[in-house]
Amino acid sequence: MTLLNHRAEGSSSAPPLLLGPSLGTSYALWDGVAPELSVTHRVIRWDLPGHGGSAAGLIGAGATVADLAGLVLALADSLGIERFAYAGVSLGGAVGLHLAVHHPRRLSSLAVICSSAHFNGSTPWEERAARVRSEGLAGLAESADARWFAGGFSVPRLVQDHRDADPGAYAACCDALAAFDLRDRLTEIAVPALLIAGREDPATPPAHLREIADAVPDATLVELPGASHLAPAQCPEAVLTALRAHFGQEARRGMAVRREVLGDAHVDRAQDRQTPFTARFQDFISRYAWGEIWTDPTLSRRERSMITLTALVAHGHYDELAMHVRAARRGGLTPEEIGAVLLQTAVYCGVPAANSAFATAQRVLAEEEGTV
Repeated sequence: MTLLNHRAEGSSSAPPLLLGPSLGTSYALWDGVAPELSVTHRVIRWDLPGHGGSAAGLIGAGATVADLAGLVLALADSLGIERFAYAGVSLGGAVGLHLAVHHPRRLSSLAVICSSAHFNGSTPWEERAARVRSEGLAGLAESADARWFAGGFSVPRLVQDHRDADPGAYAACCDALAAFDLRDRLTEIAVPALLIAGREDPATPPAHLREIADAVPDATLVELPGASHLAPAQCPEAVLTALRAHFGQEARRGMAVRREVLGDAHVDRAQDRQTPFTARFQDFISRYAWGEIWTDPTLSRRERSMITLTALVAHGHYDELAMHVRAARRGGLTPEEIGAVLLQTAVYCGVPAANSAFATAQRVLAEEEGTV
């Protein structure tokens, strides 16, 4: 299968973050933001069909945002990425909204930039698609600066991307925008959502982002003075600040859950032992293990404790087992339930492993009883 053209930056072990472009641009839209985000994330920025390096034939007339979202998921699958954070501009933002509504388990968080849950009805986009199919993109590219930027600002590389886009694929993207309207589904979005509006944006004015923020539970809205439609290109530092704060929530949320499960004393000791050498690993644990896995509501914390105890016995990690026996007690498991879990491990992990696990658990439970 032909995939969307993309560029990957950052460590392959970092949490993945996919960045979607606006109509008429390439992934160069993110040049001022992506390198900085790649310090903490595995950043994947992609091109729309017929834009940048993506094949025009990936979509055709009558395309939908669902089609584009499917291409993004296929790209993620090809890279071994199951769950990811996502940020998108304009059409790229619409893709993010579609993913949040129709594929919520794939997203960990969402940022929608200079976009909308609808794009002012189908007529303007149908007319633009017809014009591009008959005349090409040269004339439309002449007005790109006025539609994209404020105050005489320009990014020649992006304007050239507009001129170089495939007219048929561009028109198919217009078809997708014409048919897009998720206003009646916004309340279903459950992932942490950030909305970024450019106050000078004529295409998707702040009211469009405000409409999304008002409907999505616990969403955050940021309005950028002086920014027009391509805010990441015109105001990269402001966009970067907002995205860092938003996508850094996993670490803060993860640290809170880590303390709830393991206790303040344990986490404080771990933090006190932290060095510049181990700092990134500690951040990784907080973001990934505690900020994503332990916060997933599919399983209760009691269930997660049982699974964790079993996995630690299976691999012989008895120091870690002692820590999680304490965590299991904090989470409400009784000594009898912990014993039942360890007895189960005797069947599937082996009697010697369970023997060592019982010794570790008995020591921890005796210590706890002695402190009561």
